[in-house]
Parts: sequence; C-alpha cells; structure tokens
Amino acid sequence: MKKRVNRHKITPKSTLGNKWLVFTALTALFLLVGAFWYFSRETKGVNEVAKDTPKGKAVIIETSKGNVEMAVYPDLMPVTVNNFEKLVGSNFYNGLSFHRVEPWVVQGGDPKGNGKGGPGWAIKLEISPELKNVRGAVAMARSQNPDSAGSQFYILKKDSPHLDGNYAVFGRVTEGMEVVDKFEPGEKMIRVRFK
Repeated sequence: MKKRVNRHKITPKSTLGNKWLVFTALTALFLLVGAFWYFSRETKGVNEVAKDTPKGKAVIIETSKGNVEMAVYPDLMPVTVNNFEKLVGSNFYNGLSFHRVEPWVVQGGDPKGNGKGGPGWAIKLEISPELKNVRGAVAMARSQNPDSAGSQFYILKKDSPHLDGNYAVFGRVTEGMEVVDKFEPGEKMIRVRFK
C-alpha cells in the first residue's frame, strides 16, 4: 500500500507588507521634501528675498549702530514710494527715532516720537501682491483707517504674513539687518538719504 503524501499548496509570500513599506517610505520622502521646501522658503535670507523683487532705488538710514541700506520699489508702489522720497528729500526723517522696538518689528518716522505723529497728510493704502511682510520688509505704519499712513514706517525682524494685504510694503532691507536687530527704543535716524 502506497503511503499518501500530503502535499500542501505552496503560495507566494503576501506582498501586502512590501507594498505598505514602499507606501510608507514614499510618504515620508514626500513629507521631508515638502518640509525642506517650506522651511527653506520661510527662512530665506534678506538678500535672497530681495533678488525675488524688481531692482529698486537705494536708501541709506544712518544710525549709531551702523547703516541700514534698503531698496524701494517705485514701479510696484508709486504712491507710497513717491511719498517716502518726498520725505527723505526734505530731510524729514533726519534726527527722528525708532520709537517702537519689539522682537518682531521696529517702527519709526514719527516727529512726536510716540507713535501718534506724522507729516500733516495721509496717503491712500497701496498694495502689491509681489511685496510680502517678510523679515527685512519695509512698510508704512498706519492707524485703523487703511488710508492713514503718512511718515511712520516699520522694518520687520520676523516674517509676519498676517499683515499681507493690510499694510503698504514698499521696500526691503538689502544690507544691515544685523544693525536693525541691535536697535533699542529711541534709536535715532541720524540721517536718511538716497545712495
């Protein structure tokens, strides 16, 4: 009598585990690439950000901590830049201070030195989608009324996208952000001039 051999069917190993591993690896890679892109964009240096915008006119702010050089963009922000150039050309800013100095922003250009003064007029709010509120951005300060900017301006020390669309960004610091970082309340603008 022949012995019966029990032959089990041999099935290939399930590929479900391998597919899951590949899926997990691709997802992790996608997230890493996305995170790298996001953070490299957010922490881009001031000079790199300035390269993304059109070439502008250069303005120098002389202070006791050193000079701050910035570019303003008349092609993108004609009303705002024209107002700023008028003030610079008349020596309006010379001797004024940065009355507001916070970890994320500095603000100056108020002849009263308390955040309530101006040149005696106001300009209409002007927005350019190309100019964002990022570290090094220069923009007009204003009250609750969107059309109330006059002479006060701010320089951002940190990216502040929540301000986009609400304030007139008209320039960008191209050299001297390390000087801005050292400002203390009352830091004087010894002289503001065109380069």
